[in-house]
Amino acid sequence: MPGPRRTERYRALVSTVPEAGGAPVDGVPPVLRAIVDDAALVAEGPRPDMATVVDAHLAARAGDVGGLLGSLVVPVSRISELVAQLVKRRPAGPMPIALAVDTGLGGVPKALSLTSSRAALLDPRTVEMPAPHDVDTVWLERVTEFVPEEVVAVVEPRRPDAEGSADWLAGVRRVVDHGCRPKLRCGGGRAGAFPGVHDVAGFLALVVGAGRSFTASIGLQAAVRHTDPDTGFTHHGWLNLLVATLRAQAAGPGEDTEERIGEALRVTDGAALAAELAAADSAAAVRLRSLFSSFGSTAAASHGAELARLGLL
Repeated sequence: MPGPRRTERYRALVSTVPEAGGAPVDGVPPVLRAIVDDAALVAEGPRPDMATVVDAHLAARAGDVGGLLGSLVVPVSRISELVAQLVKRRPAGPMPIALAVDTGLGGVPKALSLTSSRAALLDPRTVEMPAPHDVDTVWLERVTEFVPEEVVAVVEPRRPDAEGSADWLAGVRRVVDHGCRPKLRCGGGRAGAFPGVHDVAGFLALVVGAGRSFTASIGLQAAVRHTDPDTGFTHHGWLNLLVATLRAQAAGPGEDTEERIGEALRVTDGAALAAELAAADSAAAVRLRSLFSSFGSTAAASHGAELARLGLL
Protein backbone atom coordinates (compact mmCIF):
# COMPACT_ATOMS: atom_id res chain seq x y z
CA MET A 1 0.00 0.00 0.00
CA PRO A 2 1.27 3.51 -0.77
CA GLY A 3 2.27 5.68 2.16
CA PRO A 4 0.54 8.99 2.99
CA ARG A 5 2.84 11.12 0.83
CA ARG A 6 2.35 8.91 -2.20
CA THR A 7 -1.42 8.77 -1.66
CA GLU A 8 -1.67 12.57 -1.43
CA ARG A 9 0.50 12.99 -4.52
CA TYR A 10 -1.83 10.66 -6.42
CA ARG A 11 -4.83 12.73 -5.32
CA ALA A 12 -3.10 15.87 -6.60
CA LEU A 13 -2.25 14.07 -9.83
CA VAL A 14 -5.91 13.26 -10.43
CA SER A 15 -7.22 16.68 -9.40
CA THR A 16 -5.13 18.61 -11.93
CA VAL A 17 -6.45 16.65 -14.92
CA PRO A 18 -9.17 18.69 -16.69
CA GLU A 19 -12.78 17.55 -16.37
CA ALA A 20 -14.07 15.90 -19.54
CA GLY A 21 -17.79 16.06 -18.79
CA GLY A 22 -20.40 18.67 -19.61
CA ALA A 23 -21.09 20.70 -22.72
CA PRO A 24 -18.63 22.30 -25.17
CA VAL A 25 -17.18 25.66 -24.09
CA ASP A 26 -16.28 28.19 -26.81
CA GLY A 27 -16.61 25.43 -29.38
CA VAL A 28 -14.09 23.15 -27.66
CA PRO A 29 -15.55 19.77 -26.62
CA PRO A 30 -14.87 18.71 -23.02
CA VAL A 31 -12.59 15.84 -24.07
CA LEU A 32 -10.18 18.39 -25.62
CA ARG A 33 -10.29 21.09 -22.94
CA ALA A 34 -6.84 22.30 -21.80
CA ILE A 35 -5.12 19.47 -23.67
CA VAL A 36 -2.33 21.56 -25.31
CA ASP A 37 0.50 22.86 -23.14
CA ASP A 38 2.36 25.77 -24.73
CA ALA A 39 6.01 24.69 -24.96
CA ALA A 40 7.31 27.68 -26.95
CA LEU A 41 9.73 28.67 -24.17
CA VAL A 42 11.41 25.24 -24.18
CA ALA A 43 11.67 24.86 -27.94
CA GLU A 44 15.01 23.69 -29.34
CA GLY A 45 17.12 26.38 -30.98
CA PRO A 46 17.69 30.06 -30.13
CA ARG A 47 16.42 31.32 -26.78
CA PRO A 48 12.81 32.50 -27.30
CA ASP A 49 11.95 36.08 -26.40
CA MET A 50 9.79 36.10 -23.26
CA ALA A 51 7.65 39.10 -24.24
CA THR A 52 6.86 37.61 -27.66
CA VAL A 53 5.90 34.24 -26.18
CA VAL A 54 3.73 35.77 -23.45
CA ASP A 55 1.87 38.00 -25.91
CA ALA A 56 1.24 35.06 -28.26
CA HIS A 57 0.11 32.83 -25.40
CA LEU A 58 -2.33 35.38 -23.99
CA ALA A 59 -3.71 36.06 -27.48
CA ALA A 60 -4.23 32.33 -28.05
CA ARG A 61 -6.00 31.94 -24.71
CA ALA A 62 -8.35 34.78 -25.65
CA GLY A 63 -8.97 33.38 -29.14
CA ASP A 64 -11.85 31.30 -30.49
CA VAL A 65 -10.29 27.99 -29.40
CA GLY A 66 -8.44 29.21 -26.33
CA GLY A 67 -10.09 26.39 -24.41
CA LEU A 68 -7.60 23.98 -26.00
CA LEU A 69 -4.73 25.56 -24.05
CA GLY A 70 -3.50 24.14 -20.78
CA SER A 71 -0.32 25.42 -19.12
CA LEU A 72 2.53 27.58 -20.37
CA VAL A 73 5.71 25.56 -19.88
CA VAL A 74 8.35 27.86 -18.39
CA PRO A 75 11.94 26.99 -17.40
CA VAL A 76 12.65 27.48 -13.70
CA SER A 77 15.55 29.74 -14.68
CA ARG A 78 13.15 32.15 -16.44
CA ILE A 79 10.29 32.38 -13.96
CA SER A 80 11.32 35.90 -12.85
CA GLU A 81 11.23 37.06 -16.48
CA LEU A 82 7.72 35.67 -16.85
CA VAL A 83 6.56 37.47 -13.71
CA ALA A 84 7.99 40.78 -14.99
CA GLN A 85 6.08 40.44 -18.27
CA LEU A 86 2.81 39.51 -16.57
CA VAL A 87 3.08 42.45 -14.18
CA LYS A 88 3.13 44.72 -17.25
CA ARG A 89 0.17 43.00 -18.91
CA ARG A 90 -2.05 42.36 -15.87
CA PRO A 91 -3.95 39.30 -17.19
CA ALA A 92 -7.54 38.78 -16.07
CA GLY A 93 -6.61 35.75 -13.99
CA PRO A 94 -3.58 33.69 -12.94
CA MET A 95 -1.82 31.93 -15.80
CA PRO A 96 -1.58 28.12 -15.48
CA ILE A 97 2.09 27.16 -15.75
CA ALA A 98 4.24 24.05 -15.81
CA LEU A 99 7.70 24.59 -14.33
CA ALA A 100 10.40 22.87 -16.40
CA VAL A 101 13.42 22.08 -14.20
CA ASP A 102 16.58 23.33 -15.92
CA THR A 103 18.55 24.37 -12.80
CA GLY A 104 18.52 21.11 -10.82
CA LEU A 105 15.98 20.16 -8.17
CA GLY A 106 17.52 22.65 -5.74
CA GLY A 107 16.07 25.55 -7.73
CA VAL A 108 12.47 24.31 -7.41
CA PRO A 109 11.62 25.63 -3.89
CA LYS A 110 12.70 29.18 -4.76
CA ALA A 111 10.71 29.13 -7.99
CA LEU A 112 7.60 27.85 -6.21
CA SER A 113 8.06 30.44 -3.49
CA LEU A 114 8.03 33.14 -6.16
CA THR A 115 4.89 31.73 -7.80
CA SER A 116 3.22 31.59 -4.38
CA SER A 117 3.98 35.26 -3.77
CA ARG A 118 2.50 36.07 -7.19
CA ALA A 119 -0.65 33.98 -6.91
CA ALA A 120 -2.68 36.64 -8.74
CA LEU A 121 -0.46 36.12 -11.79
CA LEU A 122 0.64 32.46 -11.70
CA ASP A 123 -1.03 29.12 -11.06
CA PRO A 124 1.65 26.38 -10.93
CA ARG A 125 0.10 23.05 -11.96
CA THR A 126 3.13 20.81 -12.47
CA VAL A 127 6.90 20.61 -12.02
CA GLU A 128 8.48 18.70 -14.91
CA MET A 129 11.95 17.20 -14.95
CA PRO A 130 14.11 14.72 -16.89
CA ALA A 131 15.48 11.62 -15.18
CA PRO A 132 17.82 8.76 -16.07
CA HIS A 133 16.15 5.83 -17.85
CA ASP A 134 17.04 3.67 -14.86
CA VAL A 135 15.60 6.20 -12.36
CA ASP A 136 15.59 4.67 -8.88
CA THR A 137 13.61 5.23 -5.70
CA VAL A 138 16.43 7.26 -4.10
CA TRP A 139 16.21 9.86 -6.88
CA LEU A 140 12.41 9.83 -6.75
CA GLU A 141 12.48 10.46 -3.00
CA ARG A 142 14.55 13.59 -3.69
CA VAL A 143 11.80 14.71 -6.06
CA THR A 144 9.19 14.40 -3.31
CA GLU A 145 11.43 16.45 -1.01
CA PHE A 146 11.59 19.39 -3.43
CA VAL A 147 8.12 19.25 -5.02
CA PRO A 148 5.21 19.89 -2.61
CA GLU A 149 2.25 17.54 -2.63
CA GLU A 150 -0.16 20.15 -4.01
CA VAL A 151 1.86 20.34 -7.25
CA VAL A 152 2.13 17.36 -9.60
CA ALA A 153 5.66 16.03 -10.20
CA VAL A 154 6.08 15.05 -13.86
CA VAL A 155 9.09 12.84 -14.51
CA GLU A 156 10.53 11.89 -17.89
CA PRO A 157 12.76 8.80 -17.75
CA ARG A 158 15.39 9.09 -20.46
CA ARG A 159 14.71 6.65 -23.29
CA PRO A 160 17.70 5.16 -25.15
CA ASP A 161 17.69 5.35 -28.94
CA ALA A 162 17.46 1.57 -29.23
CA GLU A 163 13.87 0.36 -29.58
CA GLY A 164 12.41 -1.98 -26.98
CA SER A 165 14.48 -1.06 -23.92
CA ALA A 166 13.25 -3.01 -20.91
CA ASP A 167 15.28 -0.73 -18.61
CA TRP A 168 13.40 2.33 -19.84
CA LEU A 169 9.98 0.81 -19.22
CA ALA A 170 11.15 -0.41 -15.82
CA GLY A 171 12.05 3.22 -15.06
CA VAL A 172 8.58 4.33 -16.17
CA ARG A 173 7.10 1.71 -13.85
CA ARG A 174 9.10 3.08 -10.90
CA VAL A 175 7.89 6.61 -11.67
CA VAL A 176 4.28 5.39 -11.73
CA ASP A 177 4.65 3.32 -8.56
CA HIS A 178 6.13 6.30 -6.72
CA GLY A 179 3.06 8.39 -7.51
CA CYS A 180 4.60 10.77 -10.05
CA ARG A 181 3.22 11.43 -13.52
CA PRO A 182 5.39 9.96 -16.30
CA LYS A 183 6.16 11.94 -19.44
CA LEU A 184 6.57 10.45 -22.92
CA ARG A 185 8.95 12.37 -25.18
CA CYS A 186 7.81 11.86 -28.77
CA GLY A 187 10.59 13.42 -30.81
CA GLY A 188 13.51 15.81 -31.12
CA GLY A 189 16.33 16.84 -33.40
CA ARG A 190 17.52 13.36 -34.36
CA ALA A 191 15.89 10.17 -35.59
CA GLY A 192 16.61 8.27 -32.37
CA ALA A 193 14.60 10.80 -30.35
CA PHE A 194 11.39 9.53 -31.96
CA PRO A 195 10.11 6.43 -30.15
CA GLY A 196 8.80 3.64 -32.32
CA VAL A 197 5.30 2.22 -32.15
CA HIS A 198 6.52 -0.66 -29.97
CA ASP A 199 7.91 1.67 -27.29
CA VAL A 200 4.89 4.01 -27.28
CA ALA A 201 2.52 1.04 -27.09
CA GLY A 202 4.48 -0.39 -24.17
CA PHE A 203 4.41 2.96 -22.37
CA LEU A 204 0.66 3.43 -22.84
CA ALA A 205 -0.16 -0.14 -21.84
CA LEU A 206 1.85 0.30 -18.64
CA VAL A 207 0.36 3.62 -17.52
CA VAL A 208 -3.21 2.80 -18.55
CA GLY A 209 -2.96 -0.56 -16.81
CA ALA A 210 -1.79 1.24 -13.66
CA GLY A 211 -4.61 3.78 -13.95
CA ARG A 212 -2.23 6.76 -13.82
CA SER A 213 -2.17 9.89 -15.95
CA PHE A 214 0.68 10.80 -18.31
CA THR A 215 1.94 13.75 -20.32
CA ALA A 216 3.36 13.67 -23.85
CA SER A 217 5.83 16.18 -25.26
CA ILE A 218 8.03 17.28 -28.17
CA GLY A 219 7.57 15.88 -31.66
CA LEU A 220 3.76 16.00 -31.78
CA GLN A 221 3.56 18.56 -34.57
CA ALA A 222 0.12 17.52 -35.76
CA ALA A 223 -2.94 15.56 -34.71
CA VAL A 224 -2.31 12.68 -37.10
CA ARG A 225 0.72 10.46 -37.73
CA HIS A 226 2.78 11.72 -40.67
CA THR A 227 6.26 11.85 -42.14
CA ASP A 228 7.96 15.24 -42.31
CA PRO A 229 9.06 15.74 -45.95
CA ASP A 230 12.02 17.92 -44.91
CA THR A 231 13.58 15.65 -42.28
CA GLY A 232 12.14 12.27 -43.19
CA PHE A 233 11.20 11.74 -39.52
CA THR A 234 7.88 10.02 -38.86
CA HIS A 235 5.94 11.89 -36.17
CA HIS A 236 3.32 10.40 -33.92
CA GLY A 237 -0.01 12.22 -33.94
CA TRP A 238 -1.48 13.35 -30.67
CA LEU A 239 -4.94 12.32 -31.86
CA ASN A 240 -3.44 8.86 -32.48
CA LEU A 241 -2.25 8.87 -28.86
CA LEU A 242 -5.73 9.86 -27.63
CA VAL A 243 -7.43 7.08 -29.59
CA ALA A 244 -4.74 4.58 -28.59
CA THR A 245 -5.39 5.44 -24.93
CA LEU A 246 -9.12 5.12 -25.52
CA ARG A 247 -8.62 1.63 -26.96
CA ALA A 248 -6.27 0.63 -24.16
CA GLN A 249 -8.80 1.52 -21.47
CA ALA A 250 -11.50 -0.45 -23.31
CA ALA A 251 -9.39 -3.59 -23.80
CA GLY A 252 -11.01 -6.66 -22.26
CA PRO A 253 -9.46 -9.65 -20.50
CA GLY A 254 -7.35 -11.79 -22.79
CA GLU A 255 -7.00 -9.10 -25.45
CA ASP A 256 -3.58 -8.04 -26.71
CA THR A 257 -3.64 -4.48 -25.39
CA GLU A 258 -0.34 -3.46 -26.97
CA GLU A 259 -1.53 -4.69 -30.36
CA ARG A 260 -4.73 -2.63 -30.07
CA ILE A 261 -2.67 0.40 -29.09
CA GLY A 262 -0.18 -0.16 -31.91
CA GLU A 263 -2.94 -0.30 -34.51
CA ALA A 264 -4.25 3.09 -33.37
CA LEU A 265 -0.77 4.62 -33.41
CA ARG A 266 -0.22 3.56 -37.05
CA VAL A 267 -3.43 5.12 -38.43
CA THR A 268 -2.90 8.00 -40.88
CA ASP A 269 -6.59 8.60 -41.62
CA GLY A 270 -7.45 11.66 -39.54
CA ALA A 271 -11.18 11.42 -40.25
CA ALA A 272 -11.29 7.86 -38.93
CA LEU A 273 -9.46 8.84 -35.75
CA ALA A 274 -11.75 11.84 -35.23
CA ALA A 275 -14.84 9.69 -35.71
CA GLU A 276 -13.61 7.14 -33.17
CA LEU A 277 -12.92 9.82 -30.59
CA ALA A 278 -16.26 11.56 -31.22
CA ALA A 279 -18.08 8.25 -30.74
CA ALA A 280 -16.78 7.82 -27.19
CA ASP A 281 -19.49 8.23 -24.57
CA SER A 282 -19.13 10.74 -21.74
CA ALA A 283 -17.91 8.15 -19.22
CA ALA A 284 -15.18 6.98 -21.60
CA ALA A 285 -14.20 10.60 -22.31
CA VAL A 286 -13.86 11.40 -18.61
CA ARG A 287 -11.75 8.29 -18.11
CA LEU A 288 -9.64 9.16 -21.17
CA ARG A 289 -8.69 12.61 -19.86
CA SER A 290 -7.98 11.22 -16.40
CA LEU A 291 -5.22 9.27 -18.17
CA PHE A 292 -4.05 11.56 -21.01
CA SER A 293 -3.48 14.82 -19.12
CA SER A 294 -1.94 16.96 -21.89
CA PHE A 295 0.74 17.21 -24.56
CA GLY A 296 3.33 19.90 -25.16
CA SER A 297 3.49 21.84 -28.41
CA THR A 298 5.82 24.60 -29.59
CA ALA A 299 3.00 25.93 -31.80
CA ALA A 300 0.06 25.62 -29.42
CA ALA A 301 -2.21 28.02 -31.30
CA SER A 302 -1.97 26.05 -34.55
CA HIS A 303 -3.97 22.99 -33.54
CA GLY A 304 -7.42 24.57 -33.70
CA ALA A 305 -7.52 24.79 -37.50
CA GLU A 306 -6.58 21.11 -37.91
CA LEU A 307 -9.21 20.01 -35.39
CA ALA A 308 -11.81 22.14 -37.17
CA ARG A 309 -10.98 20.42 -40.47
CA LEU A 310 -11.45 17.07 -38.74
CA GLY A 311 -14.85 18.13 -37.42
CA LEU A 312 -13.85 17.99 -33.76
CA LEU A 313 -14.42 21.72 -33.12
